[in-house]
Amino acid sequence: MTVDLPPDRWRTSTRTAQNGNCVEIGDGAELIAIRDTKDREGGTLVVSRVAFDSFLSSVKSARQS
Repeated sequence: MTVDLPPDRWRTSTRTAQNGNCVEIGDGAELIAIRDTKDREGGTLVVSRVAFDSFLSSVKSARQS
């Protein structure tokens, strides 16, 4: 699936390492797009907003355990 989001819909994590190993998140209406900042043209993982929210909840829960 191709996602064509405008540049202002992409953001990089505030926890991004200074070594450039990070991802960008593109915020669409019903979808979330994820791509490597070092290779933006190399492909994009696209998931539903529901799936992404579930993923974030799982990560946050594991960090608090």
